Amino acid sequence: MNTFTYEQALHRLAAYCSRAERCCCDIRRKMDEWKIPVEQQNQLLHQLQKEKFIDEERYCKAFVNDKSQYNRWGIHKIRFELKKRQLPEPFVQEALRGIDPEENRERLRLLIEQKKKTVKGKNEWEIRQKLLRFAASRGFSLDEIEGELGIEN
Repeated sequence: MNTFTYEQALHRLAAYCSRAERCCCDIRRKMDEWKIPVEQQNQLLHQLQKEKFIDEERYCKAFVNDKSQYNRWGIHKIRFELKKRQLPEPFVQEALRGIDPEENRERLRLLIEQKKKTVKGKNEWEIRQKLLRFAASRGFSLDEIEGELGIEN
């Protein structure tokens, strides 16, 4: 069992935050792993925020950028993941506004185009259903997907 002094924990958490953007939820999870008491966790979080190791607005923007650009996630999946991390709604909304709708549509188009090459089905309807489920699992809205697949309501 690891037991850290306040200074050791602060130093290790600062180093952890320096490697990548982190949110309070990530830091709490790490402190729980280290079995740091809750009172001390609150002090450590406050200190890390004060020293700008943790900035949830900055985290939201970085998370949205990374997940949309590199993982090619849609807005709905990104929003879900940010809410799961208990980030403030205004930060989430502001970060999601940074996604260009045209780029998002192009990302979806490329995603479907690539997946279409590997999807097999008995008929056209089955292939479209598989593509629809795939794109939905990536966080794109039904309207966006249907528009891209040429499905009429």
